Amino acid sequence: MQTSFHTGEHLYFLPVGGTAMATLAGLLHQQGHHVEGVDTELYPPMSTLLGDLEIPVRLGWNPDLIPAADRVIIGNAVPRTNPEVQRVLTDRRPYLSQAEAVSHYLLAEGRESLVVAGTHGKTTTTSLLAWIFEELDTDPTTLVGGLLKWSHRSFRLGQGPWMIIEGDEYNTAFFDRGPKFLHYRARIFLLGPVEFDHADLFRDLDAVLTAFRAGTAQVPRHGTVVVNALSPAALEGVRDTSAEVIKIGTTPDCALRLGETIVERGSGTTRTPVDWQGRTLNLRLPMPGRHNAENAALALGGALAADLDADAILDALSRFPGVARRLDTIGEASGVLVVDDFAHHPTALGVTIAAARSQWPGRRLVIAYEPRSMTAARRDFQAAYVDALAGADVALISSPHYRDRLPPEDRLDRDQMTSSLKERGVQAIMPPEGEDPVEALAPVLRSGDVVIGCSSGDFGAFHRRLLKRLGQKEN
Repeated sequence: MQTSFHTGEHLYFLPVGGTAMATLAGLLHQQGHHVEGVDTELYPPMSTLLGDLEIPVRLGWNPDLIPAADRVIIGNAVPRTNPEVQRVLTDRRPYLSQAEAVSHYLLAEGRESLVVAGTHGKTTTTSLLAWIFEELDTDPTTLVGGLLKWSHRSFRLGQGPWMIIEGDEYNTAFFDRGPKFLHYRARIFLLGPVEFDHADLFRDLDAVLTAFRAGTAQVPRHGTVVVNALSPAALEGVRDTSAEVIKIGTTPDCALRLGETIVERGSGTTRTPVDWQGRTLNLRLPMPGRHNAENAALALGGALAADLDADAILDALSRFPGVARRLDTIGEASGVLVVDDFAHHPTALGVTIAAARSQWPGRRLVIAYEPRSMTAARRDFQAAYVDALAGADVALISSPHYRDRLPPEDRLDRDQMTSSLKERGVQAIMPPEGEDPVEALAPVLRSGDVVIGCSSGDFGAFHRRLLKRLGQKEN
């Protein structure tokens, strides 16, 4: 690995508080650059990460306070109308998008990239690969959309030949409307399950598939595409590649053929036999759910494509420490277990609930869900959300975070959802706008409950505040 060409630059992140931007800021800080940023608000875990790294962050837009940086890194959370963006453009300052910066500062050093994409399972699969490559002494560089439990970081700067990157299909910036992963020049491209998502950006499933087809088509002939063949849409997403395709699934044409997944009751460990090249690999993962078994099999396929040893990969997977915000236990008070999960798409909610049933059998399952994204707030997915939440005993749906950006006719009808869930035997709680979901939920909880707070954001510190509120209850 050659020495960085860019060490010592002054970089300004606009904004810096999101998962992708804060992670890249940390990685480039560790690479030796002087990094600072701006945002309107910060919340854990990225606020904690930036604080631990002592990366300066200014709160509030002010074009007059933009530092004389060598380059501005612009994220997709700011529009062209942002006052600081306008000053950057007016002053003709050098700038890159977040994804362009990954390519410019990290991949330009000669690293090969292993990119993980798909609608579901990206963060978990990327984390699994990060763990495998670390445990097998390849000294990887990693950029993940979640905190790794063994390092409490979402990144790692290594000197080895591989960079493992979570590849988002969402747009890169206001000046670059394509998916982020198009900048990552994948040598190995992993594609997990694909569904219609990001309704604010893609008009339909075919538009989503166009993005993934472009990503897999970029993989060179000597590269590899690994695909979850259990997802018909994912298979459609790899049809234009000229690279070798490794299928993960249950049919005879799959290079890695999965058997029945068994979940150990109580421990949440999954065991899945995988047939590969005439061998039966015993895949064991200390995480519950068939979906996580598929994530692990996809990671196994990616690691095998990188010529890592199969037995060593399996050993690493059996000891995986986990990733934050994936059925992550936060604490317990008054006999109520409080768990955090990132699930926000209806399918993700459904598999999270199923996995929780296997991990905490016999306990009443309470799901508190915040429709955090623009997509989650839309009525397009309302029926699917009801189907997913029907697997819970109690379901609370808070007011959509971006409700004011959507006309009422396009917004989730929570009253209708309440009626539908009650018809299916679920105790449904829909706090009115402005009412604290913690105060709405706490009175109905009882000892033995498992509460899973699901959101793609901070959910107003729901988990910590609920634990505090329950600690005040009489047993």
